[in-house]
Amino acid sequence: MADDTRLSRRNLLATGGALAGAAMAGGAQAAPPAPSVPADTGAVQGGRVMFPNWRGSGDRPPAPSPAPQPPGQRVGYCVVGLGRLSLDEILPAFGETKRARLAAVMSGSPEKAKLVARQYGLPDDSVYGYDEWDRLKANPNVQAVYIVTPNGVHRDNVVAAAAVGKQVLCEKPMAVTSDECREMIGACAKAGVKLMIAYRCQYEPHNRAVIKLARSGEFGRPRLIQAFNGQTTGLPEQWRLRKALAGGGSLPDIGLYCLNTTRAIMGEEPNLIQAQIHSPPDDPKYREVEETVSFTLHFPSGVIAQCLSSYGVYEARSLTLHTGTASVDLQNAFAYQGQRLTIGHRDGKNAARDEKILSPRNQFALELDHFARCVQENLQPRTPGEEGLQDQVLMEAIYESARTGAPVKVGPPPGAGAGLDVTRGPEPEEPG
Repeated sequence: MADDTRLSRRNLLATGGALAGAAMAGGAQAAPPAPSVPADTGAVQGGRVMFPNWRGSGDRPPAPSPAPQPPGQRVGYCVVGLGRLSLDEILPAFGETKRARLAAVMSGSPEKAKLVARQYGLPDDSVYGYDEWDRLKANPNVQAVYIVTPNGVHRDNVVAAAAVGKQVLCEKPMAVTSDECREMIGACAKAGVKLMIAYRCQYEPHNRAVIKLARSGEFGRPRLIQAFNGQTTGLPEQWRLRKALAGGGSLPDIGLYCLNTTRAIMGEEPNLIQAQIHSPPDDPKYREVEETVSFTLHFPSGVIAQCLSSYGVYEARSLTLHTGTASVDLQNAFAYQGQRLTIGHRDGKNAARDEKILSPRNQFALELDHFARCVQENLQPRTPGEEGLQDQVLMEAIYESARTGAPVKVGPPPGAGAGLDVTRGPEPEEPG
C-alpha cells in the first residue's frame, strides 16, 4: 500500500473519519477539510473544550464536558472536624469539585488528622488542632473553612474562623439556639467574611426539580406537602443523643431536612406551627433528646405541610408535593444518593406516572463549589446564615408547640422584605 494511504488513529480523528473513506476507495477522492468543531476531538470555546451533540434527535443531548479550574485557582478549604460525615462524604467529594480543593484539616485528634492528611496528599504543616486558629490565619492556601463539628460547638468554631478572616461554610443545623445563630451572623458580618449553611438538598438536582415544578405551576399550584425523614439510632454514647452537643434529637438532625426543604419549595415562611413529640419512656437513649417529632406548617398561601422525623423507624426519606392535578414524589429525598422523581397525573382518560430522569450529582461537591464561586465572585450564598437562623427560630417554635400542646404563630424574620425567598440569596448555578 502506498505511503499516502497509510492511516493512523490520530489522522482518522483529525479528519473526522472522512479520509478513511477516501483511502478505502483507492485514494482517488481527496479528503475534505476537517470540520471547524470536530465531532470527536472538540474545540476550545470560552475556556473549555466543547463537543457538538453527536447523538440523534431521539436521545437527550449529553451534558457539557467537565471544565474544572486549575488547582491553583480554586478556593482552598480547611475541613474542621474529622468525624464520619467528613471522612465518608465531604473529603471524597473534593474529587468531584471544579472550584474547590482540600488545603488543610483541623481536628482534636493529631494522630487521626495526620493520617487523613497523608491519605489526601496534604503536607504536615496543613494539619491543625482546634487551638491553632492563629496559625491557620497565616496559611495563604486556605481561604475558607467547612465546619463539620458537633452542633453545640458550631458557634465557637464560626466565631473563631471569622476572627482570622476565613470564609465560613457551616454544617446544619447552624447552632443550638437562635441567639447563637445571631451571634454567628454578627461575627461574620463584622469580619467581612461570608457565611453559608450547608443545606446540601437545596443544591441537589432532584430537590431543585421539585422546587421548580412547584413554582412553575405546570401541574397547578401546591396544595399539600408531606415530608418524612426517619432512621434507627443506636450507640447511646454518641453526641447526637446529648442535648448540650446536639441541641435536640431527630428534629435538628434529620427533621430539619423536612422543615428546610418544605420552606425552599414554597419560598414562603409559615405563619402557624403545630407539633407533637414522642419518645419511648423506657429507652435510656432518649433521656435528653426526642425520638419522634410530628409538625404541621401552615403557609399564608393556604398550603399545609405535614412533616415527620424519627430515630425509631426503618430508614425512609420521602417527599411528596400534591397539587390539584398531580402528585410529585421524590424517593430518597434527603439521602446522599439514590433520588428518584416521579409524577403521577392524568393522561387523557388514563392515569400516568412518569419518571423524570436526572443525572445524579454529588451534593457535597455542588455545595462546596457554590460557596467557592461566591467567594471568588463576591456573591451572596443561596443559603446564608439568615436561612439557618430562620430554621432555628422555627424549630424553637416546634418545641414550644409540642410542650404546650397549642399552635404557635410564626412568620418571616423581622424586617424581611416582601416576596419569596426572603432568607435566601440568588439561585445557585446549574451544574455543568
